[in-house]
Amino acid sequence: MSNDQYYGGQQYDPYADANANGPQNPADVTQTWEGQTWDTSYQPAVSYEQIRAAQAQAPVSHGAQEAYQQQPYQQPHEQAYYVEPVAAPPAAPVPAPAPEAGPVYSSPTTSGNARITDAQRARAEGRSPIIEPGMQPAALTAVLGLLLAGGASLGSYGLLVPLVLLQGLTAAGWFRLNGMWPARQGIALAFLGGLVADAALLATGREHAAAAILGTLGVWVLLCLVLQLRSHADPDERMYGLMATIASAALTVVATGHLGAAPDAVVVGGIAVAATVLARALPLPGPVSLIAALLAAAGAGIAAGGLTELGTSGALLGLGVGVCALVGLRAASYDYPSRFVHMTAGVALPLTAAAPAVYLLGRALA
Repeated sequence: MSNDQYYGGQQYDPYADANANGPQNPADVTQTWEGQTWDTSYQPAVSYEQIRAAQAQAPVSHGAQEAYQQQPYQQPHEQAYYVEPVAAPPAAPVPAPAPEAGPVYSSPTTSGNARITDAQRARAEGRSPIIEPGMQPAALTAVLGLLLAGGASLGSYGLLVPLVLLQGLTAAGWFRLNGMWPARQGIALAFLGGLVADAALLATGREHAAAAILGTLGVWVLLCLVLQLRSHADPDERMYGLMATIASAALTVVATGHLGAAPDAVVVGGIAVAATVLARALPLPGPVSLIAALLAAAGAGIAAGGLTELGTSGALLGLGVGVCALVGLRAASYDYPSRFVHMTAGVALPLTAAAPAVYLLGRALA
């Protein structure tokens, strides 16, 4: 059927009605819609902050909120389509592994584990933290003791050379024994205290040895206290350094007692210490080794006393010196010491600890 037949044999002119009333403005004939437009070519500009505010006001399910947060940010002119996530089927339960015997480790941390000391490791493994220096340090101690004995027979200045060596080993070994290394200032301060005590004793004579030693010790304790108060370290570290410095200085100054003692007492004491440490280093059981060391000290005292004017009194002096030497050796063996400790404190402390016995017993038995 043609258009002419459809409209009653006449061709329909769509502009006939409009032209019947004369020409009109094109804006007047524009077709308008009173409803909502469906034109998709225009989208209003909406900011991201407005979208977030609208979503915050509207109730959104938990699953939709998580899905939206996982989507990347889109520009306002882009179309975003939301697809409801499909829940994954539940996984089959995995059987727990059978427990196996083995070490249990703690959970990892960001800071790591603090390093444990050798003594703590020794205790954790069931080992004793007390380790004797051994034969090599004992041999060095014996050599240094014989040097002291030989220097004492030559006079005060002959004794001064091995004594200064003993004081240097004492100052360095005590700081390392306490785990403080490097401690150059503390070692230098303690060693200087020993040199000052030596100079004071040489200047005043053996008859004023006690005053020279105690006076130097008092001054050096005060000096160590003043220097530590000026330190900017933590209070605990400052107190620990103060105690170590005072103890090292005290031991170094006390070693000057060999210089203030009678020459015969120094000879007997040096030989007795040498015999004590060598006997203690022998591979013997603990109690047997201790008894053997004391017997060796007394026997060496008798032998050295026969070469001097002390005679049989040298046995008592040798026994007292041997006890002090074992105390110093025990101190150098404590807290799982290193080889450096054995070669410094392990060598020096037996002779340094024996200095008071050499001075006091030598004056009492002379």
